[in-house]
Amino acid sequence: MTPELEDDPRPQAFRDALRRDLASAMKARDPDAVSALRTVIAAIDNAEAVPVPDESPATTSGHVAGARAGLGAAEAARRDLTGSQQQAILSDQITGYTTDADRYEALGHPDAARRLRDQARLLTGYLR
Repeated sequence: MTPELEDDPRPQAFRDALRRDLASAMKARDPDAVSALRTVIAAIDNAEAVPVPDESPATTSGHVAGARAGLGAAEAARRDLTGSQQQAILSDQITGYTTDADRYEALGHPDAARRLRDQARLLTGYLR
């Protein structure tokens, strides 16, 4: 599977390409590609999460204890990552895969090491 990246510098375009390729990998029943793409998408999603404030507003629902009133009251805006921040996350994931592959190889698990190296190779195609 090769990544289908357009020459679009927008961070959302990168995420869209990952999700589109994830859908293709799922249809092709490629478990290694699915795992690698899901991991990168999750890492980017986690990096976009905002910290939870220590104190929450006292507004609550009369129907459910601790619930907030109003449509979308519990929603929080997510951080917008730049393309370079997304690429740094991708690079960290690739480094993690190759480091883990070396460890598995040293422990005598060449099949697991090969799978991790294949996943790292797949993700390397997304680096710009």
